[in-house]
Amino acid sequence: MALKRRTKIDPGFSMASMTDVIFLLLIFFMITSTMVVPNAIKVTLPQSQKQTAAKPLTRVTIDSRQNYYVAFGSQRERQVSFEEITPFLQEMAIQEPDMYVALYADETVPYKEIVRILNIANENNFRMVLATRPKK
Repeated sequence: MALKRRTKIDPGFSMASMTDVIFLLLIFFMITSTMVVPNAIKVTLPQSQKQTAAKPLTRVTIDSRQNYYVAFGSQRERQVSFEEITPFLQEMAIQEPDMYVALYADETVPYKEIVRILNIANENNFRMVLATRPKK
């Protein structure tokens, strides 16, 4: 007695659901990549063995020509004079009381300039993080 199947098996493969997943991933990566804020000022950071897990919102950058730049959150860095750094950080501390301040200083910047920024942080009880690049 020969039994026949009522439904035939389709050997084809539908890619419709796969393309939906690909487009969703594409949209996800496009949105999340705009949230990443790279440091726009080019500085060569000194090397260190340890890296911190703190994610600072406020950035102070000193480039190789000893120009000062400040930024908060996803804002672009803007150039300021040394005298404008303290009021800027105090204003940001009002908005975010538990903030960390990241100092991005080029490795050619004199130590004196770094200490001046550290003194501002010390006088105002800001938590400071020195940005470095990983040691190879």
